[in-house]
Amino acid sequence: MLPLASRLDRLTAPAELAFSNADGSVRCTACGHRCLVRAGRRGICQVRFNDGGTLRVPWGYVSGLNADPVEKKPFYHLLPGSIALTFGMLGCDFHCGYCQNWLTSQALRDPASDEAAYFVKSISPGQIVETARRVGADVIASSYNEPLITSEWAVAIFKQALAAGFKCVYVSNGNATPEVLEYLRPYLVGMKIDLKSMQDKNYRQLGGVLKNVLDTIKRVKEMGLWLEVVTLVVPGFNDGVDELWEAARFISSVSADIPWHVTAFHSDYKMQELSNTPAKTLLRAAEIGREAGLRYVYAGNLPGWVDEYETTFCPRCNTALVERTGYHIQAMRVTTQGTCPQCGAAVAGVWPE
Repeated sequence: MLPLASRLDRLTAPAELAFSNADGSVRCTACGHRCLVRAGRRGICQVRFNDGGTLRVPWGYVSGLNADPVEKKPFYHLLPGSIALTFGMLGCDFHCGYCQNWLTSQALRDPASDEAAYFVKSISPGQIVETARRVGADVIASSYNEPLITSEWAVAIFKQALAAGFKCVYVSNGNATPEVLEYLRPYLVGMKIDLKSMQDKNYRQLGGVLKNVLDTIKRVKEMGLWLEVVTLVVPGFNDGVDELWEAARFISSVSADIPWHVTAFHSDYKMQELSNTPAKTLLRAAEIGREAGLRYVYAGNLPGWVDEYETTFCPRCNTALVERTGYHIQAMRVTTQGTCPQCGAAVAGVWPE
């Protein structure tokens, strides 16, 4: 088998999210790093590279293709109970030490992830759409690695997916640019965005900038896409009460209707010595979210340990509308009009017709 870099470099196409300079360098606009990539060099993500003045980007393969409940993404207010066919490629613009998909996300950056070469499978957009039809999916999602850096490939898939009646979503770290969001806008119905911390110094440890993510959350909401926000609560990193309050208040200031998922860290990758997040920490975070005015707050990854924070309640009369255990729907009472059957209040989301 070819070395990973050589194999991936063959599975590329010219970028659409970039512009060329007279000196042969290329400015990439796929993520918030806005890399200036000189001839023969790679961007921070390692998978977008300058080949003789042309930015080449990932194309024509997947490293993962799985049918999952849409709740696993997690989307709790976007077609609950439906199947999402999720595809991913390799590479990321961050380098989170606790990444739970590090074998794919850190490809070409960490030699320990070179075995990801065995995951690479050539495929066409049409084959992905046909797979979605075969498994009974309603949603096609780009996830696993960071989808922003493979947006050209995602759009090629989404064009065919929309024509076939599927809804398309992104599961992203939120390190976007206005250019990539406008590029994706015609094809997406929703985005899940990670809000990893409210401290810029923490984001810089991970390879990002806090402002980029906050701006993306606001912009996605303004664009009218369905948005859910996830905070992986990591002990000693972002689990302080003050920081959780700051995150909850920020999300609420954008919209009280944005679902906030606080999820449990488990030791992985370079942070295997760290203890897993206890249920009491998630419950405290969820309570903070509600006190900050958020209407829909969920605690994830610890089914059965987080009280009512797996359930969607009516924001007006508090009727239990969607009851869950883990990723499984136990009861679904939202009407096809997206309202509470008890009091008629609108429930924010994208509901089955």
